[in-house]
Amino acid sequence: MKSILVALFLIGSYSFSNAQVGVGTPPIEGAELMLDGSKKMLLDKWEYWKGPRFKAEDPIKWAEVKDPVTGGKAISSNDPSAAGGLYGAADIVTKKKLKDFRAHVEFLIEKEGGNSGVYLQNRYEIQVLDGDYGLHGMAAVINEHLPKEEAYNGIGKWNSYDIVFKAARFENGKLVEQPKVTIYFNGKKIHEDVSIQQVWGGPNSGLDGGNEGGKGITDTPGGLKLQAEGHDVLYRNVWIKDLNLDGKSTDF
Repeated sequence: MKSILVALFLIGSYSFSNAQVGVGTPPIEGAELMLDGSKKMLLDKWEYWKGPRFKAEDPIKWAEVKDPVTGGKAISSNDPSAAGGLYGAADIVTKKKLKDFRAHVEFLIEKEGGNSGVYLQNRYEIQVLDGDYGLHGMAAVINEHLPKEEAYNGIGKWNSYDIVFKAARFENGKLVEQPKVTIYFNGKKIHEDVSIQQVWGGPNSGLDGGNEGGKGITDTPGGLKLQAEGHDVLYRNVWIKDLNLDGKSTDF
């Protein structure tokens, strides 16, 4: 068993321990903890995304709440400014801006139909939505890729996304390679080095959303964003590690 846990898999020259995925996974070597469930860390490392629909007021109103499972701390995405599903009104994004990276995000949906989202580079949404497994549903690379299997733990339980993302590549200002991503959902691989074609949802969704209908991707780094839609979706244990995936796959 020990040998299995420490085994390293080398895929496309990117090595990673396959045991380091799933709920409760601590930051890997070289990663930065971005959200431990406390309001202090939230305010230190995150900011509102002030896009065209922004209507919240600083400081961030996402509340520190009691983790319903462990009794510890978690952060609720139910910002009052986003009531009624007004995405883009009170979304939060890391102050740290990213190109290629490895990320771990844990979320818990408290009520039926709970809705949020994890945005890579504040562009590409990995959906968080109870009750739907379609192209706009849980764990989809929204509107483009369905998860290979259903791995959702259900309402009132913690779930995790483990993500390796490779930013779009440009040469002389021209897009030459689409962004790519590999994702594990609760320890199960659901997307394997899939390409992402565009930003969906228009200018209220994130960077480049209003640029050529979302297809005008630029080379600007962007943070990891969490979406507020007026639902009781909690977050904790979010961490990020910068990578350099030049010439490499995202698969791990």
